[in-house]
Amino acid sequence: MSESPIALTRPPLPYALLEAGRALSELSMLPAAEIPLSMAPSGDGHSVVVCPGFLTSDRSTGFLRRFIRSRGYNVYGWSLGRNLGPGLEGRNIDELADWVITVYRQSRRKVSLVGWSLGGVMARELAKRMPDAIRQVVTLGSPISGQPESSTISWLYERVAGPVKGATPEMQLLLERLHHPPVGVPSTAIFTKSDGIVPWRGCIEPEGPLTDNIEVMASHCGLGVNPFVFFAVADRLALPERQWTPFDRTASPWRRVAYPTAGHVYD
Repeated sequence: MSESPIALTRPPLPYALLEAGRALSELSMLPAAEIPLSMAPSGDGHSVVVCPGFLTSDRSTGFLRRFIRSRGYNVYGWSLGRNLGPGLEGRNIDELADWVITVYRQSRRKVSLVGWSLGGVMARELAKRMPDAIRQVVTLGSPISGQPESSTISWLYERVAGPVKGATPEMQLLLERLHHPPVGVPSTAIFTKSDGIVPWRGCIEPEGPLTDNIEVMASHCGLGVNPFVFFAVADRLALPERQWTPFDRTASPWRRVAYPTAGHVYD
């Protein structure tokens, strides 16, 4: 495990400017992908909580939650309104923890967490707090590097959530530990090298026995409506509890083409 994250640069401006149009194109692919996605792995009915990205609510994850539900899971939104960040005192993560504990007690089974962008950062931190209640974490384009200034919308985050760097000792500690994965909880990062919001190198998990990274062809804003993302999420959630394994890209020629990145070797 690396001691500290590498320095990151912001994504190229053209990627950022094309985000909206690319996301709409990915959304338009969903109807055509309905039959292939019907062959995605099914699950065992355990509960899954899906967390939205910055400034979005459960409405933004509706397509993703509907798909996960179709694969046989009890699916929940995060039920906290718009995601305005963890808060300088961590209160939003505390509220998320209360909600996940409620779901955990209702089902009496460990809960899987799927988080998009900032929602994935919060889900991953939550898994560090309560590993006994979390089955696994899957993040979608989540900036786990602890370098918020490298995002193309860092100015917007600070305007909404307030300054981050040096704000409080607690926030500084959070930023420093972000890149460390949860202990004892499998964590898979789904990322795209053409991300226009956060640098993709800041979205990958460090190598470890319970971490994996899956590259997809997507925009950042399209990760929640992308068929390739949907299949990868279904594959991860379908793994039997306590039998987690890395994503198998050799299972078929289609997987080798659709998910080109193997292991933890990146350009």
